[in-house]
Amino acid sequence: MKVLKFGGTSVGSVKSILSLKKIVETEARTQPVVVVVSALGGITDKLIATSQMALKGDDKWREEFDAMVTRHHQMIDTIITDDKKRVDLFNKVDQLFDQLKSIYYGVYLIHDLSKKTEDAIVSYGERLSSNIVATLIKGGKRMNSRDFIRTEKKNGKHRLVADLTNQLVREAFKDMPEVAVVPGFISRDKDTSETTNLGRGGSDYTAAIIAAALDAEVLEIWTDVDGFMTADPRVIKTAYTINELSYIEAMELCNFGAKVIYPPTIYPVCVKNIPIKVKNTFNPEHPGTLIKDHIENDQKPIKGISSIKGTTLITVTGLSMVGVIGVNRRIFTTLANKGISVFMVSQASSENSTSIGVRDEDANDAVEVLNDEFAKEIETGAMFPMHAESGLATIAIVGENMKHTPGIAGKLFGTLGRSGISVIACAQGASETNISFVVDGKFLRKSLNVLHDSFFLSEYKVLNLFICGVGTVGGKLIEQIRSQYETLMQRNGLKLNVVGIASSKAGVYDRDGIDLENYRELLKAPEAQGKNLRDEVIGMNIFNSVFVDCTASKDIAALYQSFLEHNISVIAANKLAASSDYANYMKLKKTARDRGVWFRYETNVGAGLPIIGTINDLRNSGDKILKIEAVLSGTLNFIFNEIAADVPFSETVRRAKEQGYSEPDPRIDLSGTDVIRKLVILTREAGYKVEQTDVEKHLFVPNEYFEGTVDDFWKKLPALDADFEARRQKLEAEGKRWRFVATMENGVTNVALREVDINHPFYRLEGSNNIVLLTTERYKEYPMLIQGYGAGASVTAAGVFANIMSIANI
Repeated sequence: MKVLKFGGTSVGSVKSILSLKKIVETEARTQPVVVVVSALGGITDKLIATSQMALKGDDKWREEFDAMVTRHHQMIDTIITDDKKRVDLFNKVDQLFDQLKSIYYGVYLIHDLSKKTEDAIVSYGERLSSNIVATLIKGGKRMNSRDFIRTEKKNGKHRLVADLTNQLVREAFKDMPEVAVVPGFISRDKDTSETTNLGRGGSDYTAAIIAAALDAEVLEIWTDVDGFMTADPRVIKTAYTINELSYIEAMELCNFGAKVIYPPTIYPVCVKNIPIKVKNTFNPEHPGTLIKDHIENDQKPIKGISSIKGTTLITVTGLSMVGVIGVNRRIFTTLANKGISVFMVSQASSENSTSIGVRDEDANDAVEVLNDEFAKEIETGAMFPMHAESGLATIAIVGENMKHTPGIAGKLFGTLGRSGISVIACAQGASETNISFVVDGKFLRKSLNVLHDSFFLSEYKVLNLFICGVGTVGGKLIEQIRSQYETLMQRNGLKLNVVGIASSKAGVYDRDGIDLENYRELLKAPEAQGKNLRDEVIGMNIFNSVFVDCTASKDIAALYQSFLEHNISVIAANKLAASSDYANYMKLKKTARDRGVWFRYETNVGAGLPIIGTINDLRNSGDKILKIEAVLSGTLNFIFNEIAADVPFSETVRRAKEQGYSEPDPRIDLSGTDVIRKLVILTREAGYKVEQTDVEKHLFVPNEYFEGTVDDFWKKLPALDADFEARRQKLEAEGKRWRFVATMENGVTNVALREVDINHPFYRLEGSNNIVLLTTERYKEYPMLIQGYGAGASVTAAGVFANIMSIANI
């Protein structure tokens, strides 16, 4: 035989209760079935709320009561089609409602609501639903759980009397009907015969008690989810159903907030080795989760992550605790006598402090009773008053295979640390099936996501990207991400989730991801205007986050330090940070290193060419950079390759601007500022300390052209054409070409317009290409040469994309 338990949502609507009927009647064709039901979804809360209204003398209790009557009547009218059965059921239900109304009226009149009365009131939810289900199901017979579930009062709570209950269950089900329908949750005191209950969630427990007493083949828990999930799907979008769990794993997850099963449910069936199936009433075809003693071929060290919000950590501390026997006994005895449950304990090996985790609602009582218990020690200074820290969250990672896998705890704490999450307290038992830890409540979502991702519980590794700048480079990058999105998920198991896109005036942010097809329309929306970039990025507090700067803004570059301090990696196409004051450059790199995040800026020099990475690889392998010679401005190389008898200098500058090679203000390129920044970055990466002011400049455009507005510049520029043409003719006659060369030798730097002949490696440099010659101790006779496209939105965006992929470690 089987025991099937259906929760409130499974009997809460016409659709769900008809699904219940189909499930049960299908099972009953082959074997006897016991069906345990909860109250209709939401009714237990409504019963309690209505009793509180009556207690306060609020006449609205009548409206709430009538609403409950109407809901049950409508349900019966809809699902019971046989006239006689419907009339009989209405009579039973209305008798129960008459009793309930009398109890409410009594509470209303005398303004008193005892525990006994409250227990009686909440019992009506299951009493009503079980009558409805018994009438609905073919062959159904209602059996009163108060006849065989017995409790006794201990520490102010109703506790199951197991031996007596098992005996009574076996007697009650001696003649098993085809389908026995039992109200869950409710019970009877063994001494007073008063109506009691097994606590919220107690219907699961009722089903487990019956299954164990009758040696059922299986206990099925039918609910509104497909089974146990690897994490809370409301927090982690990539959470998925766990196929199989051991009893221990299921118990650990339940105790730490997974509300799929009421925790006490597992013990009775575990002792009898009866498997539990968790199934979805709304999706009965799904296999659900099977809970049993041993899982075959179980490779995963971690099965799931669970959490408890509203944690208070109470620390009991004092020098007098060291080596003293019985202090912890006093702590836990005191709390137990007050009925306060402790779900986590962490003690320093020095024994001078013990931290205990309790729920926020128990915190004040716990502090009060502990201060009373240790009042003498506190008065003499041997111990300190209890310290309570609230607003916390407790997280547990669960899996029996953790005990066979070295490094789980190290990976756990390393992952949290790199995400900027501090662990306040932690605990792990010798069984190694659960590592529990406490964090600040505001980091709960981030902690769950980063752990779910890190321990490969997610189908995909996720990077959450904030992209700043939607111009030529930013726009191309977004397009490249969009086009590669599906490929990266399928081929690399990597999900690039763009959670923020910002322009100079607006920003859109969505932790679930932004539609990259129409982000420009989203940026035009009124609600996207005027948002503070720093506050939005940091405030999202999202895991595995990367800020991508595709601007040339000084203000944006100034935000990098703050982002890195908040454990947000930074990828910059923007050269201003890496070429800023040397102290700031070093501070950014040190912060990234200390925080375990990334500061990448490969595209600062050479767009998509692997120049910075190559220099770093050479140095990291023990080589020393002696000299760098480079043409680093694709703009200037384009200009000097374009200039001809029929294409004057001013026209080449204009073409560079129109074709997107130059900065919006071409004077930045012509002044050598852009090349100087790049040379400073390369010199620093080569291991030398240098500032922009240290670079010796030999420019080819007079200083007065850099004064005034951009319009003034364009008006004056043609005046240089004649001189450039005369010099060009002479250069052509000598078989030479112009190249604007950046040079570093042993830390000494300069930029200059040089004339190179046909034998020089720079002579044949085409279009807007860049070229770098690296002379090192290993590459001294034949310098290393790196050459290719050094400008253009597409290659720069591709270089930024490559930096993103390097962070993803794919």
